[in-house]
Amino acid sequence: MTTIERAWLAVVSADHTRRAVAGGFVQLNHGKRPGVARLHRGDGFVIYSPTDLYGDKTPLRAFTALGIVADDEPYQAAPMSMGARGTVEPWRRTVAFADVTPVPLTDITGELQLTAQPNWGYQLRRGLVPLQPDDFAVLQAAMSQVGLGN
Repeated sequence: MTTIERAWLAVVSADHTRRAVAGGFVQLNHGKRPGVARLHRGDGFVIYSPTDLYGDKTPLRAFTALGIVADDEPYQAAPMSMGARGTVEPWRRTVAFADVTPVPLTDITGELQLTAQPNWGYQLRRGLVPLQPDDFAVLQAAMSQVGLGN
């Protein structure tokens, strides 16, 4: 397991998370630069997916990906369609994603500092929030152990 000094939690639908993991990148807030500019090489990065499909209201509520930021600066990707938002050149960061299994929030909520306060979920509306390194370690262990008989 990796020990980290800083970590982040992003809120991304699971379908978009699968694309990010396959591509080895993160893109936040519809490709805007400020979120990804906050990340530094070596930061832990966890994705929480409230839903499986972007725009769908059916809840998933699971931690779906985990990795380490692997580059030094944001970069602009090739232009892509954002539907009604038009075409954008999104800002991204390279992330070395670990091979993990998603963990439902309900399976781990009691172990996280993140969820200790009432109304903790309100902060997730920002899309990217600091995550305590201890919470990153808890999530890393839980997401690595799922499916191993633990």
